[in-house]
Amino acid sequence: MRGTLYIVAAPSGAGKSSIVNAVLARDPNICLSISFTSRAPRPGERHAEHYHFVSAPEFERMVEAGDFFENALVHGDWKGTARQSVEPQLASGMDVLLEIDWQGARQVRDKVPDAVSVFILPPSRQALEHRMRGRGQDSEEVIAQRLAAAREEMSHYIEFDYVIVNENFAVAVDEMCAIFTTSRLRREAQVARHSRLITQLLADE
Repeated sequence: MRGTLYIVAAPSGAGKSSIVNAVLARDPNICLSISFTSRAPRPGERHAEHYHFVSAPEFERMVEAGDFFENALVHGDWKGTARQSVEPQLASGMDVLLEIDWQGARQVRDKVPDAVSVFILPPSRQALEHRMRGRGQDSEEVIAQRLAAAREEMSHYIEFDYVIVNENFAVAVDEMCAIFTTSRLRREAQVARHSRLITQLLADE
């Protein structure tokens, strides 16, 4: 049966990547789609592991070629999910997780209405700012821009199926895993997965 597409979005600094990485380590039935971006790598980021890093002209060439499942301009840089990172995995029955922003999530939902979407919120604006500063990677000007953008991003939580507040990291990871489990237990998925069993159970003696 076809895999399920999951969308996870959050403002910068909400802990999205940490939660996603912890969930992927726990759940072998889901894989992460590695996004493309035109921005430069941050300290510690590696090509094809955190992102596929390409130049802006190369990214725009890929957009014109129709290579992307979704793409958006985020904080002045392009980000997008290539079709080859999603479709083959779903067709093979593997669940795929997209770690993207709300703009990309909207594009994906238009193409895949049954995608399951999750938005992660910080426990407070103070905690969000503290996490941004804790990275030690951005200037004060960049932090101010990201905080302003975060308010706009968080206003789109209403477009998502589930909302997780990342106040306690371990709890947030458990909640994300619970969403995956619940999704796999939906009637339609279970009927497709256990059609033979259901037929046998309902057969006349």
